[in-house]
Amino acid sequence: MARQARAIQTRRQILEAAGVVFDQLGYESATITEILSRAGVTKGALYFHFDSKESLARGVLAEAVTTEGVLPQESKLQECVDLGLVLAHRVPREPMLSAAIRLSADQKARTLFGTSWTAWANLMGEYLDLAKAQGELLPNTVPQETAMIIVAAWTGVEIVTSDLKDGECLERRISRLYDHLLPSIAVPGVLAKLDTSPDRGARIWEAHQKQAAGAGGTLDLPAYV
Repeated sequence: MARQARAIQTRRQILEAAGVVFDQLGYESATITEILSRAGVTKGALYFHFDSKESLARGVLAEAVTTEGVLPQESKLQECVDLGLVLAHRVPREPMLSAAIRLSADQKARTLFGTSWTAWANLMGEYLDLAKAQGELLPNTVPQETAMIIVAAWTGVEIVTSDLKDGECLERRISRLYDHLLPSIAVPGVLAKLDTSPDRGARIWEAHQKQAAGAGGTLDLPAYV
């Protein structure tokens, strides 16, 4: 068990190092040597888990598709929104998530290992399917189509925000994105109760981290009713 735990930790350590290097240098300029140096592991350890730079990129993309930090809500549309808000909080702070976006946007590199966009759209589509089953979406809303539109818009906002460096935070821009998109898919009664506050993602993530640490963190937000 101890050996297995060490292997899991080493794999994570390598992926995090790869995320930093891919995020800083891009896929083409990134080297195994640089990743090894940042990870602080041997070449044998790296190649035990990943047989190439391409497989490292695939690993980073796979790790980035996550619902970590999203807390259960009565409204599944709120959970869908929370997924985007939590990600908006985490991406500027976690190089592996940022690297996944950069890798997906790299036209040359993605011919080798694909992108994370389809996986993200499928994940978001699951939330929207549940929301529609609960009567939260307008009748003409197609969950999977809507999910891909949200993912495309979210990604575009992140890329523009990252490139502009104009002082406007990603969390605020994603909050505004949802304010524009949600009226076209949510029934009015649900729309009025949704929380798209720019700081919601940070509060959810903080509550999640406290819970994970055993500190009993709770989300200091009014309950969805």
